[in-house]
Amino acid sequence: MLLPLPDRFEAPRLLVRPVEERDLPALLAVNGDAQTVSFLPYPQWGSLADGQAWLQRMRTLEAGGTARQYVAALRAGDEAVGSVLIFRMEAASARAEIGYVLGRAHWGQGLMREALQAVCATLFDAGIVRRFEAEVDPANAASGALLGSLGFSREGRLRQRWAAKGRVYDVDAWGLLAGELIRR
Repeated sequence: MLLPLPDRFEAPRLLVRPVEERDLPALLAVNGDAQTVSFLPYPQWGSLADGQAWLQRMRTLEAGGTARQYVAALRAGDEAVGSVLIFRMEAASARAEIGYVLGRAHWGQGLMREALQAVCATLFDAGIVRRFEAEVDPANAASGALLGSLGFSREGRLRQRWAAKGRVYDVDAWGLLAGELIRR
C-alpha cells in the first residue's frame, strides 16, 4: 500500500519533487554516464527512449502503490541532477527502501546528503516512516559513506543478492530508524 508521501521535499539547495517527462534530458546526462551508473542494477541509458522506458516502469511501480519516483532538482533553475526512489513501501510496518543516483558533475558537494536528509526527516517527523532501508554494492564506498553520515547502520551483507549487468554480486544492507537520523 502506498504510504502517504508528500509531493515535494525541501532541502537548502534542492527541491525533491516527482519526476516529470521534461526531466528526461537532464536524467539522460546522469544515467547515460557509465561511471555514474556503474554500481546501480540497471544499464546505462543510451538515448531518450531508454529514459522514456524507465519513466514508464516508474509509473507502473507507482500505480501498484509500492513506489514513488522523485528527482533531485537544483533550486536555481529547477534542473534535475539526480533522482530519489522510495520503494518497497510497507504502510503496515511504516518502512520503505530508498535508492538514489546523482550526476557525476555534482559529486562531492553534499547535494545527495541534503536530498536524503530532507526526505528522511520529513517522513520520520510526520510519522509516515519509522525505518528506511538501503542496499549498496560493497564496492561503492561513496554510497556507504553517505549513508553512514546520515546515521544509517550497516546491518550485514546479503551474499549474491543481485544479478545484473552480467554479474552476481553481494550488497550491504543498511537501516535507519527515526531517532538515528543525523541532522546537520
